[in-house]
Amino acid sequence: NIVGCVLSADVFARFARLRGYNVLYVCGTDEYGTSTETKAVEEGITPRQICDKYNKLHEEIYKWFNISFDKFGRTTTEEQTEIAQDIFWSLHKEGYTMQDSVDQLYCTHCSRFLADRFVEGECPLCGYEDARGDQCDACGKLINASELILPRCKLCARCPEVRTSNHLFLDLPKLEGRLTNWLEESSEKWSNNARVIAKSWVKGGLQPRCITRDLKWGTPVPLEGFQDKVFYVWFDAPIGYISITAQYTEHWEKWWKNPDNVEYWQFMAKDNVPFHSVVFPCTMLGTNQNWTMVNRLMSTEYLNYEDAKFSKSRGVGVFGNDAQETGIPADVWRFYLMYMRPESQDSAFKWEDLMMKNNSELLANLGNFINRATKFTKDNFNSTIPEMNLNNDDWEMVARVNQELSNYISLLEDAREREAITSVFSISRLGNQLMQHNTPWKLVKGSPMELARAGTVVGLSVNLACLLSVLVQPYLPTLSARLQEQLKAPPSVNVIPEQFHMMLPPGHKIGEPSPLVEEIKAATIAQLKAKYAGKQADRKEKEEAPAAPAGQDKELATKLEKEVAEQGDKVRLLKTDKAEKAVIDVEVKKLIDMKKQLGVALGQPEVAPGGKKGKKK
Repeated sequence: NIVGCVLSADVFARFARLRGYNVLYVCGTDEYGTSTETKAVEEGITPRQICDKYNKLHEEIYKWFNISFDKFGRTTTEEQTEIAQDIFWSLHKEGYTMQDSVDQLYCTHCSRFLADRFVEGECPLCGYEDARGDQCDACGKLINASELILPRCKLCARCPEVRTSNHLFLDLPKLEGRLTNWLEESSEKWSNNARVIAKSWVKGGLQPRCITRDLKWGTPVPLEGFQDKVFYVWFDAPIGYISITAQYTEHWEKWWKNPDNVEYWQFMAKDNVPFHSVVFPCTMLGTNQNWTMVNRLMSTEYLNYEDAKFSKSRGVGVFGNDAQETGIPADVWRFYLMYMRPESQDSAFKWEDLMMKNNSELLANLGNFINRATKFTKDNFNSTIPEMNLNNDDWEMVARVNQELSNYISLLEDAREREAITSVFSISRLGNQLMQHNTPWKLVKGSPMELARAGTVVGLSVNLACLLSVLVQPYLPTLSARLQEQLKAPPSVNVIPEQFHMMLPPGHKIGEPSPLVEEIKAATIAQLKAKYAGKQADRKEKEEAPAAPAGQDKELATKLEKEVAEQGDKVRLLKTDKAEKAVIDVEVKKLIDMKKQLGVALGQPEVAPGGKKGKKK
């Protein structure tokens, strides 16, 4: 969520502001739906309490990450109810809704219809055993809960039965022609995967999409006969962008019903593309109102965690609240996540790589150049920018900086954020080369002409540092602010220029230099990698568990318990299938050996033949 959505959007929003664009950046928590009810049941509190808890948690995490929302809102508001119901009535009056009965899973033990995320089972498309009732995490396909093979209730794990319930549908087939025409025009500048996903949906032919659910927690359906139902979260949630804008300003329609003057960008991971490229646009088109439709849908591929897939639902990976506890500054996380942003293919978060990129690019390249330039100015020029007289080599360097600057602007105008950050490091590399080639630390000890040359190199370097303070701002806002404080740069520098120019003139006094980046040690990374291995629930359990008695190896015991259970299932299956005795005996012997190993791992004395406990030797 952070790398694909809020951080990617934040980098672009900050860039756009530095370019002088009028920017509104809204986001929030979509709080209705089955996932909220499921989590509330798990924690034994009400849906409202769970929403208050996690809205606050999200807000704190994003604040720590320095996300510059104009408005971070939520969907459990009066504005959301009013706007969502108004959009529904428009669709209904225009003839784009329909009614139909749906075969739904009903848990007799829990006495309730089981909406999407209250059901898990085997994916009918790829065979993944833990697919959810709305989408399979393994293949990414949308599915209906009733299609799951061997479904089970998430609350009680019992097998539900199929019952019929009447629901409202968005008539997507009626809107397919209009959507196709809109996609042809609008999707030209979307990220490639967003365009491919959207068009593959349309190519397969659109089906009516159910937009109601048998739940209590949600935006109420206002139509008579359906007032005991709520809107499906993926009908309701995208409308949250509009209602959160309405929470921000009473003039929200100047943004949302003004397509000729507003450019609408969305950032997300690719698994959310179908809802934002097909379902939500069809919702807007079906109202026959002049909505601002998405112009640039920028979706990422997946960011994996080490050798596994990040999964919020299964707790695999390192998450926003974990990042705060690592002691690694937010700017370093922002930098690394953008440096590894999966723009055109999946990429992986790796702890050792985080250390290497921080120490090589942020510290040895960017940080080293800035610290050399500012410290040299303080120590040799009384913290004052000297006069600068550029020679041909200097002008060639300026031309190369301008080339990188042009690339940076061009790439970020297309939200190619991973590529753009490399231009920043190319510019600081040019600065390091300028210092290294001219050796001003030697020149200051020479003739007046050599001293003047040292002044030119240092003045040019400090101005380059000032340019970098602006260019890194979308990615590293805290470092940018600290650097500008050290440079005593005026607020007027915070505009991304078309060309490198003198930002700090001769005579300008800088502040006190200090290192901007710290080295990350290998020992720190080893500790963090071990701490965040496995699943969140397992880590929490491990942290809360009492220390193992002497002789116990808890980690090995956990592994062996799982293997013993699997081997036991295998033996039972062989016996049920009436396998040959010799085959069964081999597997039984394996099971006995495993149980012995488990006993040792648990610190239990071995049991000698005859059932007597053997003496420890």
